[in-house]
Amino acid sequence: MTDTDPTLGQKLRYGAEAAVFITFMALFRVIGLETASRLGGWIGRNIFPLLPPDRVARANLAAAFPEKDQQERDEIRGTMWDNLGRVVGEYSHLGRFSPKGEDPRIGYSFPPGMTAESLKHQPLIFLSAHLGNWEMMPIIAEQMGFDGAAVVRPPNNPYIADWVARQRRINGPATMIGKHNAARPMLAQLRAGKMLCMLVDQKLREGVAVPFFGRDAMTTPAPAALALKTGARIVLASNRRLPGARFHVTVFAPLEFTPSGDDANDIQALTAAITAGIEEMVRADPGQWLWIHNRWPTARDAKLMQTRP
Repeated sequence: MTDTDPTLGQKLRYGAEAAVFITFMALFRVIGLETASRLGGWIGRNIFPLLPPDRVARANLAAAFPEKDQQERDEIRGTMWDNLGRVVGEYSHLGRFSPKGEDPRIGYSFPPGMTAESLKHQPLIFLSAHLGNWEMMPIIAEQMGFDGAAVVRPPNNPYIADWVARQRRINGPATMIGKHNAARPMLAQLRAGKMLCMLVDQKLREGVAVPFFGRDAMTTPAPAALALKTGARIVLASNRRLPGARFHVTVFAPLEFTPSGDDANDIQALTAAITAGIEEMVRADPGQWLWIHNRWPTARDAKLMQTRP
């Protein structure tokens, strides 16, 4: 969405896009969760590879895993497309996902000696990536009693964005913070001793360059800066898809980091540590990650980085 009101032409385009989107979501809702997930997976495997982002996925996998042969990388790519299609099919059923009830669809685990209760009532930043169905992390945080907000990037189409926001709030946090102009509301949440859920695996042109799969990747410094400013604990969580539209969220021990007092260097170092943790989660099961991001700098980005003071 832009900061200005959409023009008539934009409204018509947004309306047409939303009509198609809502029609598909209604279909997925009618056929039920399991069938919607399977149909989404079929679409993902058979149609998504024909679209332009597939070229990005191929290039990213070749650069990230030069030691793997083409067949191995294609298997990862196929699993990724299947997973993405399933995620789309599951959006109409986000209200079915919970770690509670007679049919819990989200399992979770903590490291020895750590519990959900030991993490509550303090500023906390849950960080993850586009792994499995990435909507599970804020859902499980809300269902386990963490008070806070999810930081999201709303779809550009405002009508679709409203629909997606409603689905996310069914079992997830009531408070959603859009990534644009998010600094103040994120800071307010942490200063109130609350929790934030964030995905930190996408490219940010204005970010800091830190290693990711052996190449510098422009990465958001926001979690590091917020943690250093507020004393919030940073906890990484990985989400893995299981058979039957079910998931397991693995929560890792809080990231240990001792500030040096040099804010710029501390933000850089902590961002690098966070990104190393994300890479480790992706390497553990690369088919679960969304390889279609333009995650690494382009030639234009590199030129901009060289011209920065």
